[in-house]
Amino acid sequence: MLTGKNIYKRYGTVEVLKGVDLTINRGEIVSIVGPSGSGKSTLLHILGTLDKADSGDVWMNETSINTLKGNKLAAFRNKHIGFVFQFHHLLPEFSALENVCIPGWLAGKKKQAVKEEALRLLEMLNLSSRIENKPNQLSGGEQQRVAVARALINKPDIVFADEPTGNLDTANAKELHKLFFDLRKQFSQTFLIVTHNEELATLSDKILHMKDGKIISQ
Repeated sequence: MLTGKNIYKRYGTVEVLKGVDLTINRGEIVSIVGPSGSGKSTLLHILGTLDKADSGDVWMNETSINTLKGNKLAAFRNKHIGFVFQFHHLLPEFSALENVCIPGWLAGKKKQAVKEEALRLLEMLNLSSRIENKPNQLSGGEQQRVAVARALINKPDIVFADEPTGNLDTANAKELHKLFFDLRKQFSQTFLIVTHNEELATLSDKILHMKDGKIISQ
């Protein structure tokens, strides 16, 4: 479903990625692990179209991501990819419900249909009593579950998660781990996760170990 071939990336004089190859199949939960500075987040951002490789190819399904630019790239990203980040990136002036709805509205979908799907997701994530709360009125675990609902609103092919449990306590981290696997079971949802959390990595279908800009084992 997602393939990267011979990906290189340099920032100034620092070579961050040094010829990375990987393949992720539909319905897999894949973790990328490795020390800080090994290139994990850079790789995630390139695969997720948030950054561009200096060379190499990225394919999602039958689409060459390298050929997409501007509005076409933004539309592809919004339709096919969901993101969950360590710091949530929820918009503080909007309610939980509105934060979840925004990607669907940006995609031009009917407002009521998006709202109904957002309500369904928030109920599934045990947040139906918190839909009108703004981010600063939610706990860290609740904010992260809102971010997961937002990532799912457009029914993406894959969800990219960058240190999703990094700001959570142990109990909320375990809850988020379970949520990922429940979503895979219910919807065959695919996840690519950058994590330092060994428990989450161990539960994954595949672990990609990175060091010095390369995948050294999987």
